[in-house]
Amino acid sequence: MDVYQEAVGYLTSQHVPAAVQTETEVMEEDVFQEEADSCPLSPLHPQSVDFPDTPTLSSPEEMLERRLTVLKCIVESEEVYLRELEALLMPMKALRASAGTSKPVLSSQQVQTVFYQVPEISDMHQSFFSGLKERLNAHCRSEPGPGEDGQMSYTGFELVVGDLFLKMVNQLGLYGGFIGNYEEAVQVVRKCTQLDPRFRTLAQSMMSNIGSDKTRTKYTFEALLYKPLDRVTKTTLVLLDLLKTTPETHQDFALLQEALRLSRSFLSGVNESSQSKRGVTLSHGMRRKLMRDGFVVDASEGERHMRHLFLYTDLLLCTRFKHATRGKQDQYRFGWFLPLAGLKLRWVSDQHRPPDAQLRLHTIRTKMHLLRQQLRQHAQGSKGLAFAARSRKKLEQVELMLLTHSPVYTLELHSPSGKSHTLLLSSLYELEEWREAIHKLTTDNIETVPPDLLTLTSACVKLRMTQQPPLHSTNAGTTTISAPSPVRPRPLSSDSHPVSETQYTDSVEGEMCLCGTLSVAVHSACGLQQPASVYVCVEVDGYEFYDKQATTHSSIHSLNPHWDQELEFQVDAAQELRLLCVSQADGKNDTVLGKTSVKLESKTLNERWKRQTLHLGQVDVTVSLKFSPHPLEPPSATAPLHPVFCIPIEIVTQQEGVMVPHVVRCCAEEVERRGLAEVGIYRISGSSSDINTLKSVFNSNLRDAVTRLRRAEVNVVSGVLKLYFRELPEPLIPADKFQSLARSLEIQDVDSRLVSLFSVLHSCPAPNRNTFLFVLHHLQRVSERQDTNKMTLINLATIFGPSLLRLPVAELGHIGSSMDISVEVVLQVQVVFCYLQCNNLPEAQTSLPHDTDSEDETTHM
Repeated sequence: MDVYQEAVGYLTSQHVPAAVQTETEVMEEDVFQEEADSCPLSPLHPQSVDFPDTPTLSSPEEMLERRLTVLKCIVESEEVYLRELEALLMPMKALRASAGTSKPVLSSQQVQTVFYQVPEISDMHQSFFSGLKERLNAHCRSEPGPGEDGQMSYTGFELVVGDLFLKMVNQLGLYGGFIGNYEEAVQVVRKCTQLDPRFRTLAQSMMSNIGSDKTRTKYTFEALLYKPLDRVTKTTLVLLDLLKTTPETHQDFALLQEALRLSRSFLSGVNESSQSKRGVTLSHGMRRKLMRDGFVVDASEGERHMRHLFLYTDLLLCTRFKHATRGKQDQYRFGWFLPLAGLKLRWVSDQHRPPDAQLRLHTIRTKMHLLRQQLRQHAQGSKGLAFAARSRKKLEQVELMLLTHSPVYTLELHSPSGKSHTLLLSSLYELEEWREAIHKLTTDNIETVPPDLLTLTSACVKLRMTQQPPLHSTNAGTTTISAPSPVRPRPLSSDSHPVSETQYTDSVEGEMCLCGTLSVAVHSACGLQQPASVYVCVEVDGYEFYDKQATTHSSIHSLNPHWDQELEFQVDAAQELRLLCVSQADGKNDTVLGKTSVKLESKTLNERWKRQTLHLGQVDVTVSLKFSPHPLEPPSATAPLHPVFCIPIEIVTQQEGVMVPHVVRCCAEEVERRGLAEVGIYRISGSSSDINTLKSVFNSNLRDAVTRLRRAEVNVVSGVLKLYFRELPEPLIPADKFQSLARSLEIQDVDSRLVSLFSVLHSCPAPNRNTFLFVLHHLQRVSERQDTNKMTLINLATIFGPSLLRLPVAELGHIGSSMDISVEVVLQVQVVFCYLQCNNLPEAQTSLPHDTDSEDETTHM
C-alpha cells in the first residue's frame, strides 16, 4: 500500500482539497522535466529516467491478477496489525490484576481508559483476517498448474471477498469510541510514565514478533496505542485499491462500492485532529533530527528512480525531488518511509552487467563526452553562451540517466513489519557511509508514533543538507568550462544556501584536478583480527566518462593478505581517491573492514611511484600511486581485455604490473591452502571442461576468475596452472638456454653444477626468472607433504619439466640437429630436479618495485 495515497485519501475524507493532488499527476511527474524545446536524445529517452509508479491495467485478466496481489498484501498487513494489537493487549491482564493490590501500577479506571475498545477491535480484525485468509488459500489451491486449462477459475471471478469487507466496515463504529478516547488514553500513559518507574519500564519496551522470521521489535506503549488510529485511516484506501482492480462485472464490485461509501462516511464523521501526529517526542525524551540525506536510486517498484533520501533519528524518508523552476521553490513528494526500529540491512554487488546494459551505458557516456567537448568549444561569446546553456541542459539530462542506470551496489532494507525497499548506489564508499549511519541509529531503537508524513516531507526543503543531485555539469562554474571542472557537491554557506556561481568558481580556480591515467598498485594489508579472504575496492571521483571503480582479486584466507595488483583509471577532473578493505565470506554477505579517502594533488603525484600506507580502520593497506597527465580519448564501448593464456609471459607481466603472473600466484596459493594433503596433486587431473572454463574467465576477468578458483576442485586448480605453462608460446626457460642447461648437467661437481645452472637462470628475462623461482619454491612446499600427497621432488620434476623448458624448434635444413624426444624429456626432468634439490633457492620477486627515490619514503595517512 502506497503511504502517500493513504495520506491523500485521508485528507480527501477530511475535505482538504488544497492539499490533494491526483494520483496520476503525482506519479507521472518526472524528477526533472525536460524543457519543451529540448531535443530528444535518440536513442536515449529522458522518460527512461523515471516511470509511473502505478501501472495501467487494461484487461480484466490483468486487473484480476493485480487484485489477487492486493488481497495477499492485505492479508500480510492484517497479520502484522494483529500482532501489534496482541503486543498492546499483552500487559492488560497483569495491569488489571495489579489494580486490585495495595500498590497498583494503574487504577482500574486508568486500565479501562488505556485499553478502551482495543479487545473488541482485535476480535473484529481477527475474524476478518481468518475469513479472508481462508478464502485466499482455497482459491490458490484451486488454481490450475502450468499447462492446465485456466478457464474461469484462473481468472479469479469466483473469488468473492466483498461480503467480508462490508462486514468489517459495518463494525468501524468500534473505532469511533477508540478515537474519541485516544487523547485521554495518551495522557494517562504519559502521566504514568513520568510518575511510576514500573510503568515507565513497561511503556518503553513493549515487544512484538513481527515479520516472517518473527523478529522481535521494540515499541513504546504510545506507539502501539497509535496503531489503531493509523489503521482506521487506511480502510478507505485499501478498499479503493481493491475496487480499482475489480472488474465491474465481478460479483464483488457492488459490495466493495458500498463498503467504500460506508468507510468514507465514517471517516468524514470523525473529527480526528492531525495534531496527534505532530510534534512527537521520541523515546527517552529525544527530538527527531535529520542525520543525513542524499540522492540515491530507488528500485523498490521494479524500476529505477532517482530519489532524495532523508535519515532521521528514528526513520528513513524517501522523497521525489522536483527541481525548482523559474520563480518557484524546490518541492518534495512523499515516496515511502521505514521506522528504524528493527530495520535490517543487507548489501550485495552485481558487477556483471548484461551486454545491452553495458552498451546503453556506453551510449550515455559517449553522449556526455560529446556534449562536454561542445561546451569547451563554444564557451566564448554571447552566441557561445546561449549554445552552452542548451548543451548544459542536455548534459544534465544525460547525466541523470547515467546516475540512474549505472549503480551496481544494492542496499536492501527490511522492516520487521514486512515492508522492504531496495536502494542502488554506484559507490561502495557512499553505500558504507549510509549503512554505518543507519546501523548506528537502529541499535536499541524503539518504534515511536510516526510523524505527519506530509508535514515532514514539506519540511525537507529547509532541513536538507544535500541541495541538489550530484550532477557534475551543475557543479562547474561557467567560466571554467575550458578546464577540468571539480565534481564535489557545491559548498554551502552557514545558512545552508548554495554559494554563488562566482564564489564557487573563485574558490576552485587554484586547484589542479587530474586528467590522464592514474595507476594504483595495491600491495598488501595487515592488522586483520582473524584470517580472511579480503579484497580492496578503489574508487576515484571526476567525470563519469570512464569506469571510476576497480577491485583487486580476493586474497587467500590469511592474516596478512598480499595482492601486488595494479589498477588503472582514466580520470578527468579527479580530486579524491577512496579505498575500502572488504572481507569476502563464502555464502555470506561481504563485510567492509575499513575505508579511507585520499586527496589527489597534481603537485605531489607524478610518473614515479609513490608508496603509502593507509589506515582503513583496523586494517592498514600499503599502496603505490603514480599519475601520467595526457589528453583523454572518448570512452570505449567495452573494457579492454587482457588475456593471459597463450600470451608471452613478458606481455602478461607488463600489463599486470607484476613479475609473476596473477594466474600462477593465485593457483599456487590455492593449492597450498587446500591441496597439500591431496593424494596425487598435480598428477591426477581435474575436469577438462572446468579447467577450460577457468581459463576463459582468467582471460576476461581476474577477480571473477579468482572467486571461481576458490570454489573449484583443487585438481582443477592444479590443472589450470599446468595448462598455463604448457600453452606459453615460449617456454618459461627460453629455448635458447636449453643447450646451456644440458651442458651444465654434465659437470660432475655438485656445487659447480649448481653455480652453472643458476648462472643460466640469471641470464633469463626477469619475469621468466622470478616466475620459475616462484614455482620451484611452491613445488618444494608441496614435496614437504609427500608422506601424505605422495608427490616427491622427482615426481614433480617429471610433471613440470616438459612444460617449463623445451628444446628449440629445429630450423628448416637442420633436422639432424634435433634431439631424440626421450633424451629431451630426460634432460627436462633432470634440470628441474636439480633446481628443486637446492636448499637455498633465491627468493622470487613477485611484483615490480613501486618505490621511488629515497626522498619518497613510505608515509602513513
